[in-house]
Amino acid sequence: MSECGKRIRLGRVLGGAQHRALIVAFDHALVLGPIPGTDNPLGQIQRFAEAKVDAILLNLGLIRQFADSPLPGPLPALIARIDWTTVWSAMANHGEGKLRSSLLARPEDALRHGADAVLTYMVVGTGDADFESQEVARTAEVARECERIGIPLIVESLARGKNVGKPGERKWLKLHTRMATELGADAVKTDYTGDPISMRSVIEDCSIPILVLGGNRYGSDDQALEVVRSAAQAGAAGVFFGRNVFQAPNMELFLQQARAALNQPDLVHRRP
Repeated sequence: MSECGKRIRLGRVLGGAQHRALIVAFDHALVLGPIPGTDNPLGQIQRFAEAKVDAILLNLGLIRQFADSPLPGPLPALIARIDWTTVWSAMANHGEGKLRSSLLARPEDALRHGADAVLTYMVVGTGDADFESQEVARTAEVARECERIGIPLIVESLARGKNVGKPGERKWLKLHTRMATELGADAVKTDYTGDPISMRSVIEDCSIPILVLGGNRYGSDDQALEVVRSAAQAGAAGVFFGRNVFQAPNMELFLQQARAALNQPDLVHRRP
């Protein structure tokens, strides 16, 4: 029965096999504070909903606040971020500082809040064996609970740290997306390689859906939209964009253009 629940909920998030998901990440403030675009959070979430994105990634506190506010009508699927990490502050400090991650809630808490899926980090390449062993153990623990209660697990698998020259390099992406698969993830949110051909090779080697993350704000909307188009060409299940959505000069227009880019045919020119 739990597998049935997982399939139904994951279908809400991804929209089915013939659909590419447009997901907005709006969990940044917990780690980065109130960065531009995160002010008036309930108003922003309502704008995402009105734009008919497929899903929104939120921390549990904002899910509860949004549920208590006047709802705009049919809601997108909700993905609950249930962990926290010091990886980003360490990277901003040239890799200095202790690496720590911790669960802030259980999958059952997310299910009670109305979430359709949960999302957690799994970071490799840090050079810290203790930290990475805890990342793997934590991912496995969450995966087992998700199996018991029937909620999908999306793992944000990343390569970051002193051992990582290029986070989007294929060898890193193939390593940690396979690790996430082996641990029981239902989908992966991860970096883009930089071109659709190499990204397609990562996607084809992964037996679960891959969603491409947006990361830092690109220099222009056109650059961000090119990543969306390339992800679609590579066969990604969709994109997971945050700052490139809520920091866009015209967010509604950007979301319309991103949806159109995702709807293009799933084709890529292969090398002979």
